[in-house]
Amino acid sequence: RSTMDPRHSAQDVHRCDLCETAIVHSYCDFCHVNLCIPCTGKHISDGYDKHKIVPFEERRSTLINPKCETHQQKNCEFQCKDCNNIFVCSSCTASEQHRGHIFEDVSNVYKTKRENIEKDTEELVSLISPTYEEIARDLENQLANLDGGYEKLTSAMSKQGEQYHREIDVVINKMKTEISEIKVKHRDILQKHLDEIKQIQSLIKQTLLTIKEIKKSTEVSPTIEYSSKIREFSKIPPKVQVSLPTFIPKPIDHEKLYSLFGQITPLSTATEEKNLSLNQPKTSVRELLDEPELVTTIQTRYKYLRSVACLNDGSIWTSGEINAIKCFNSKGLLLQTIKTKSGIFPNYIDVDIDGDLLYISAITKTVCKVKNGQTEELIRLQGWKPGNLCVTSTGDLLVTMFSDDKTQSKVVRYSGSTEKQTIQFDDEAKPLYSVNAKLKCITENRNHDICVADWVAGAVVVVNQDGKLRWRYTGHPSVTKNKPFKPCGITTDSQSRILIADNNNHCIHNLDQNGQFLRYIDNCDLEDPWGICVDNNDNLFVCEYYKGNVKKVKFLK
Repeated sequence: RSTMDPRHSAQDVHRCDLCETAIVHSYCDFCHVNLCIPCTGKHISDGYDKHKIVPFEERRSTLINPKCETHQQKNCEFQCKDCNNIFVCSSCTASEQHRGHIFEDVSNVYKTKRENIEKDTEELVSLISPTYEEIARDLENQLANLDGGYEKLTSAMSKQGEQYHREIDVVINKMKTEISEIKVKHRDILQKHLDEIKQIQSLIKQTLLTIKEIKKSTEVSPTIEYSSKIREFSKIPPKVQVSLPTFIPKPIDHEKLYSLFGQITPLSTATEEKNLSLNQPKTSVRELLDEPELVTTIQTRYKYLRSVACLNDGSIWTSGEINAIKCFNSKGLLLQTIKTKSGIFPNYIDVDIDGDLLYISAITKTVCKVKNGQTEELIRLQGWKPGNLCVTSTGDLLVTMFSDDKTQSKVVRYSGSTEKQTIQFDDEAKPLYSVNAKLKCITENRNHDICVADWVAGAVVVVNQDGKLRWRYTGHPSVTKNKPFKPCGITTDSQSRILIADNNNHCIHNLDQNGQFLRYIDNCDLEDPWGICVDNNDNLFVCEYYKGNVKKVKFLK
């Protein structure tokens, strides 16, 4: 519509609340009414002394302070800090009751509170409300897709059933073929014996005819030359009794059939803690690069390079199979070298939330911390040996370990040196991890899932923060990555994606937080990748075990 349309333009004109026709000119900040010039006089003509007439453009600018309970004729202009911020007037401040007390001007408190309200409004409108809307949309989408998801499950079961039916038909046809072959043999045996019997019968018949001719004749020679065949015919052939084959059906073991047919994983409910960072820009979604890029290669001069940990300033700690933990800057310059307290090479390293170095010594069964160049023992185990460790978002330590007799493995959470949680078995009391002393690397995802790369099992085992199994990943089918999946290092990025070093196939597997395969990182000439980590900018650092190089790879946009 044209802006000259009087009906349209009238919508933007404020009218007097008393006469409802004239254009507004003033505003009563006490009564909160719009007033035209004639009605202003009428409004204040009642003699009430509290009216606050201001230009309409300055409406709601006059503060209306509460009345003083002690001095009814006065308004409160202050709050007494020593009396739980009660409202007081100027007379109160001079009274004996409030002598020596600290007062704050109500207008200042009001201004601060208004600013806080504005901030709250901004946070609610721009961040908190949209976040809840996003959660609601996500739940609505999950509900909308629920039937489709379960239909896929039942469809997969039906396909499995069809395949089982086909396999059963194959077995039945094979058995029928075997029965047909046995039947032919059975027939041949009986037919052969029948032919023998009929041949003897023919000889007996021939003998009877000969005897009959002799008996009729009076010639001497045939009678004298007759030779009895009774002895020969009396040797009755053995009776052939061929038994039919039998079919012995095996009883159906329904439980075994159920387990052979497939497995339904239990319903897994993962709770993702989402704490909003107020007054901070919302984290943007970072997509994967079409092709990961090699940024730089750092030569550490380790013969067997095992582990890498990133610091906030861009430098990295590295460790291998020598008694030296080295720190390099982003250009590959050696900054510092730490010797282990035990004199034996560290198993694995990490950095805590204060930037202090942590390392494991399986030989001494300890977890150590290096702070300001001094090494202190955090944890000493009894009956167990530590394998790998990581620092959680809350500053806890997660440590993989195995028993001295190498028959058990578990993950233990520590707060400082105090044990808080043990993760060892699933809901069916079966071990979550392979029971041996071999490599098990660990990391915590941004959604607080605990991810363990179990080298011997050839699997990544992921549990939620309560230790309940969420999923397992055992590799992704590939023509080129055809060697057994052997996960070594493991880490996560800012998007809760999981990265796994596959030493056997010289690549990095990239999964989403639910274990769905996204891609391989295999184009940066990676050889024997082992320990990995991601820095604050989502750069990936990869240890090459035999070459002793750390490769920095950019994989997100």
